[in-house]
Amino acid sequence: MKLKHVHFIINPASGKEEPILSLIHQAFKGSKINWAVSVTQPDLDAGIIATKLIGHTDLVVVYGGDGCVTAVAAALHGTKTPMAILPAGTANVMAKELCIPLATADALAILQKGKHRLKAVDMGTVNGMPFLLRVNLGIMADMVLEAGRGLKDQIGQLAYGISAIKTVAKAEPIRYHLKIDDRLITTAGVSLTVTNSGHMGVGEMELQPGISITDGLLDVILMKDNNLLSVLKVAGSALLQQQSETLEHWRAKKVVIRLDKAQSFICDDTERRAKKLTIEIVPKSIFIVVPC
Repeated sequence: MKLKHVHFIINPASGKEEPILSLIHQAFKGSKINWAVSVTQPDLDAGIIATKLIGHTDLVVVYGGDGCVTAVAAALHGTKTPMAILPAGTANVMAKELCIPLATADALAILQKGKHRLKAVDMGTVNGMPFLLRVNLGIMADMVLEAGRGLKDQIGQLAYGISAIKTVAKAEPIRYHLKIDDRLITTAGVSLTVTNSGHMGVGEMELQPGISITDGLLDVILMKDNNLLSVLKVAGSALLQQQSETLEHWRAKKVVIRLDKAQSFICDDTERRAKKLTIEIVPKSIFIVVPC
């Protein structure tokens, strides 16, 4: 991929404290690549900026955490404008999924030296809204909501561990009426995740083995109960990359979730609320720069 113009979207509230403009300048000094920068603001998020860049740059580069990455992906979803990631957040799930270096200078070097290629990545939609990573209900949604920006700034990924302890302790099973492709299932659990990405953002841990962002399928994962033994089994299966009897796991192209009453859920990093969720895979929906 030959680059003539690159536009960086920078989130100044990201977890890293480093002179990002200086790093970009050093990386592209003497290069034939022209570059420009936009900075997110409270009333100007990364998705809005990315929408305005469609067709006006060769590459949109996101410097931020998963919130910024998923917002830009949602904006570029279904277009020919590709994106690149400079991981600067707490978990950096998609960067780890795609083996993008976590050090900013190393990630910039991949762009500047041309040692990259475009990878076609699946996305999903929930009630028509695009998402890159996953849709969470129950414990997994509450865990994200509990781990606020202030706590993540103070202790990084440990914020998710603390919020998990809080949410697991008070979680109660929810009844789910599922249509997974053509299968009708009524079940209950404390957590339901419909995911495009398997990586959890913690070390090499994955939700379940075999989840792929390029297989044209969604993975549906149900955690049945929240007793301590079940939680330990789930953690152990993620560490060892094994299936767990504590989880139910299906794969599908389309998932419909009906709830007895409206519930909060997390679509990537955004909180929503609904009684019915229609979730579909959109294969090869976005192009992302990855190392060669």
